[in-house]
Amino acid sequence: MTEFLDDLARSVGFLGRLPVPSRFFVGHDGSFSRAVRAFPSAGLVIATPPALLLTLLLHLGADPLLSSLVALAVLTLLTGALHEDGLADAADGFGGGRDREHILSIMKDSRNGSYGVIALILSFALRAAALSALAGPAPTLPAFALVASAALSRALMVAHWHALPAARSNGVAAGAGRPASAARNVALGSAAVAGLVLLWPVAGFLPFIFAGGLSALAAIGVTRLAARRIGGHTGDTIGATQQACEIVFLVSLALAA
Repeated sequence: MTEFLDDLARSVGFLGRLPVPSRFFVGHDGSFSRAVRAFPSAGLVIATPPALLLTLLLHLGADPLLSSLVALAVLTLLTGALHEDGLADAADGFGGGRDREHILSIMKDSRNGSYGVIALILSFALRAAALSALAGPAPTLPAFALVASAALSRALMVAHWHALPAARSNGVAAGAGRPASAARNVALGSAAVAGLVLLWPVAGFLPFIFAGGLSALAAIGVTRLAARRIGGHTGDTIGATQQACEIVFLVSLALAA
């Protein structure tokens, strides 16, 4: 349990901007091969404040779409737009790259192109619309869905990370180490349990399975695209996987609930 709590603290610090005591990083070699097992739990921690805010706004009678956008804005602040940055860079790279080296060079460029901007607009629009639609069946459902999607999408990005070798030998993802199989399994299992516990009472079993299944297919799609175009993963494709899975999960749940 102590080791898992250490992994959780490091994961929260790695995936977001919440303050984490420096003692958790003293003497740490920078590897996340084992710590990725705590990524879904870190997602729960990071997504809980915006989820609580979303619930409060809805109970106060605020417009569901506006409330959803405010919650997503807070979530983005807490993550430092880490995954959104990966989505934008990956969209620019795969959308405009001619070959492997060109794609990687575009992804490394900090400037955003039209593909990246459009991807970000769609990401926020689709997630906000889905959360707003979920407010219809139950006012607490959007908050539970936001937290569950945070956990599941971070587990699936671990699966993407594990499935492919690093496309760059000197990238951030390569330096953090490839996830161990056991850690990936813990991440996927814990995210599935968390999602069921959170959503079964308010949304039902079948909508969760439907949304979770489509989200897993999204992760598989990004993984195959990265394998075919650049022969591996980068930090950007990992972030893009998280975003794709979160978007698909929320939209699918809104359609099924």
